[in-house]
Amino acid sequence: MELKDAKEKFIQSWGNLGSNWGVNKTMAQIHALFLITDHLLSAEEVMEELQISRGNANMNIRALIEWGLLYKESIKGERKEYFRGEKDIWLVARRVIQMRQRQEINPMLNVLGELKVVETNPENKGEAAKFIEQMKQIEAFTQSADRMFSKVASSDEKWFWKILMKLMR
Repeated sequence: MELKDAKEKFIQSWGNLGSNWGVNKTMAQIHALFLITDHLLSAEEVMEELQISRGNANMNIRALIEWGLLYKESIKGERKEYFRGEKDIWLVARRVIQMRQRQEINPMLNVLGELKVVETNPENKGEAAKFIEQMKQIEAFTQSADRMFSKVASSDEKWFWKILMKLMR
């Protein structure tokens, strides 16, 4: 396989993987492009490489900057903005975990906390008690998952692989 074809296949596959994780496919493809590019890229170069609109490129580049996966850089004498991608895949994974916690787990924990307090009346007392108990169980599970994600996000790579190897035994 030629390098150009291999890069294109990686970008498409990373985009599909990202969409399976709930990340915008184009955002994942832009991230993939930066993972495999050693030099700075402008938004125009991203648009040309991926055949996407300016708005789509700019929106997703901003999101990747917010996630801590891209960095804005200046080139002396140039008016264009340039970007470089984070190459440390362990750091990438940690930042993705942190963002997913912030966007998905934390809001769910807030909702679950609210749902444990339900008004009951004589007609629905048993049903309400079951509902509250189910919400408590889901909240306990979600809190455990949140603690596990936090531990992974704050750990180093060696710790992660050591724990993973223990689990596989």
